[in-house]
Amino acid sequence: QVQLVESGGGLVQAGGSVRLSCAASGRTFSNYAMGWFRQAPGKEREFVAAINWSGSRTYYADSVKGRFTISRDNAKNTVSLQMNSLKPEDTAVYYCAAREFVFKLDKFQPDSWGQGTQVTVSS
Repeated sequence: QVQLVESGGGLVQAGGSVRLSCAASGRTFSNYAMGWFRQAPGKEREFVAAINWSGSRTYYADSVKGRFTISRDNAKNTVSLQMNSLKPEDTAVYYCAAREFVFKLDKFQPDSWGQGTQVTVSS
């Protein structure tokens, strides 16, 4: 089992930026594909971004492509989500997620989840 803890959420104005971080422990971090999901009140959980085990490939939802960047640092057992040009519709609880041995990032189905961190974008 891998434990995931998110940090960096908060209140930001539209057009601003925020960086979310996720710290992993308990398993070999470099074996895992990592990703971010989000869920707004009254809506289903939505895929945001994913990154493969080495960090050489990434995949983004159309709604965030060009604005968000996912990255990882295997030496520090962390994954980050840089969020730029934020919009009110980005307001959600953001969840860090992981799964071992993922070969296709567009079919990323995590089995480990963080507790979530709230991001609120004001207009």
